[in-house]
Amino acid sequence: MIQNFQGMAKRLVALLRQQGISSEPVLEVIQKTPRQQFMPESLAHKAYENTALPIGKGQTISQPLMVASMTQLLMQHDCKHVLEIGTGSGYQTAILAQLVERVFSVERIAELQYQAKRRLKQLDLHNISMRHGDGWQGWASKAPFDGIIVTAAASDIPHALMEQLADGGVMIIPVGTVRQRLVVIRRFGDDFEHKQLGDVKFVPL
Repeated sequence: MIQNFQGMAKRLVALLRQQGISSEPVLEVIQKTPRQQFMPESLAHKAYENTALPIGKGQTISQPLMVASMTQLLMQHDCKHVLEIGTGSGYQTAILAQLVERVFSVERIAELQYQAKRRLKQLDLHNISMRHGDGWQGWASKAPFDGIIVTAAASDIPHALMEQLADGGVMIIPVGTVRQRLVVIRRFGDDFEHKQLGDVKFVPL
């Protein structure tokens, strides 16, 4: 990472601490992952601002605080095998890959998936399996998952994803159309516990 990016990354991590991110492993990975590599070069100077940025095809790279919050929620449940719906730029994928044993990531836009695959390879992250397909369907052949993280807003909670959660597993998903809420779902056998967190803003699933 170029020196000025290192300084910016440290300032971002300090801001995330102030905003309530307390997981040291999550903060450490965010500080060392070169976010500028996951966006168009013309936006690289904004890479360590706490904001979502466009990556083309009508998609965005999520705000660092949202990436950190969702990742921290997963880490509280000791997830090892994680399904990510919406690879996008690959930034959230890269963060997860440095914290869990295996990431399975599904992306519906082939060009974004290709770019993400290239970036992740450059960062020498090889514990990632990627699939081009419909995120609503998940990845049944690789289920069950300890954790599922959805990085686009669903109008309602996809039943197929709930079925792919392991017993004791957790899913973090933004739900809603006009107003979106972050929802945390835990599976206990055939029962599912739902907990609503704050308002969020994501592109549609």
